[in-house]
Amino acid sequence: MSAYESSRIEQNPKHRTTQREHCFPTKRVNLGRIVRVDIQRRREMGSSKDRHFGFNEGSFRLRDVRNDRDDLIGLTTLATALSATQPRFNLSGTDVRILRTPTEYYGNLIDMIKRARRRIVLSSLYIGTAEKELLQALHNALQSNPQLTLDLHLDLLRSTRPETPSTAEFLMPLIKSFGEDRVRTHLFRTPKLKGLTAKLVPRRFDEGWGTWHAKLYAVDDEVMISGANLNSSYFTDRQDRYLHFKHQPSLTNYVIDYASTMIPFTHRLVPVPGRESGPESYRAEWRNQQTGPTSFEASGKKAFESLQERWRTSQLAGPSGSDTAIFPVIQSGVLGVREEEMVIDKLFDCISQSPVPATVDLTSGYFGLYAPYKTRILSSPDSIRWRIVAAAPKANGFYGSKGISGRLPEAYTWLERRFWGAASKAGKISPQDSKVELSEWERQGWTYHAKGIWVRFGEDESHHSSKPTMSLFGSTNLNSRSANLDTELSFMMVTSSGQLSEALAEEVDGIREKASIVGRETWERSERHVRLSTIAMAKMVAGML
Repeated sequence: MSAYESSRIEQNPKHRTTQREHCFPTKRVNLGRIVRVDIQRRREMGSSKDRHFGFNEGSFRLRDVRNDRDDLIGLTTLATALSATQPRFNLSGTDVRILRTPTEYYGNLIDMIKRARRRIVLSSLYIGTAEKELLQALHNALQSNPQLTLDLHLDLLRSTRPETPSTAEFLMPLIKSFGEDRVRTHLFRTPKLKGLTAKLVPRRFDEGWGTWHAKLYAVDDEVMISGANLNSSYFTDRQDRYLHFKHQPSLTNYVIDYASTMIPFTHRLVPVPGRESGPESYRAEWRNQQTGPTSFEASGKKAFESLQERWRTSQLAGPSGSDTAIFPVIQSGVLGVREEEMVIDKLFDCISQSPVPATVDLTSGYFGLYAPYKTRILSSPDSIRWRIVAAAPKANGFYGSKGISGRLPEAYTWLERRFWGAASKAGKISPQDSKVELSEWERQGWTYHAKGIWVRFGEDESHHSSKPTMSLFGSTNLNSRSANLDTELSFMMVTSSGQLSEALAEEVDGIREKASIVGRETWERSERHVRLSTIAMAKMVAGML
């Protein structure tokens, strides 16, 4: 247990919960019944405004609830179902700021660091070694505030690649300047890579067995949640999603607690005296004396389960009249924690059982849908319209790479083509009325890394889709790799805030503006030909894509 966890438990007796054998119940909630109750309650309320729907502890405001507000169907349905298994944070939609561009993301990150007084916690796959401005901002903040601490949660294998300099080497001057008590590094290494495999697999390829993938940027009592790493391309010309929550101490504490939960199962970077540069300038030191670096699966799972149960049972109410609820979702297949699958299953249940049509936007920069999600989409009712955005080959982050990785855009074309074929066979794609629309995002000189889900219910007076009232955001790519190998943190958000729904609509509509529908003609183009050798490679490493 981390020091931060211990202090929270001592300060709040509500957190002294008993450990249960199963912290994530698998009992299915009767969503159909909840939908019917939801609709009946709305009818009883008539056209009254600013009513409150209470579930568990706290209240959840549905503003301007009327019989014709089809877009609000399912909010309490999903929120009630998720509250039984997930922690929940209630807030106002006005407290959520959705950024649209990489430059906004970077500018906001630097501004947050400049405001820091107590703590900075950065969780990412890695930090780019060209980010001297970012490193200087961290240096200045630490120098100006003697009480400030910096925690860096990164992936060990990605941060110690055999390149000059590596992320680990890049961080040495900062650690040496302020000491390990103020600049604390926590490098996670997948326990899945072990034994003879670990000895035979070349460096860089070893990242295929799983990484620390959560993208969380917390400063004092504010947090920015993204899918973007800390590297120049993510700050300039790589499209992602970025949600900023200011003045949210509870949510920020949870994010920090999530990252801290894995500290006992990480390595720390220790400077080597007399070595100023190169891989010899540091060593990665394993922290845990009770378990080894490739055998902590059971302990890691128990730690994550304990985290979720403790926060779920605390059920902090949030501000009075909250119109937005956020549910954290952990997925770490290597540790046996699989919340994302359960939450998305509940989401798809809610959408499928809705009495009004729904439009679902889904996107991933690495489109290779996890098989259970693909099955749910292809077997869904025809009342649901699916609009899926993937990266075009030139917008794939591996486009132009040397070696085997240069084949990956071609491999993703094959995965897209297979999905399109399966959707066509299922009757979801037709010239008259397609229920599944597959598009590719492309912008000259840019790459695409956004991921997530947006859900809209019903139509407005002009028969256009209403604004999104649900969204999944965070680090998951919704593919097999995210489900089984990487350690992720995502969030399911439901809202009745018109302002936030409008912002979500602008976000996803902005993504779709740069996307073009693909189909049979696309796959028949010579430049989209997929070589048999690429198909063979893709099949061999399908779970890593």
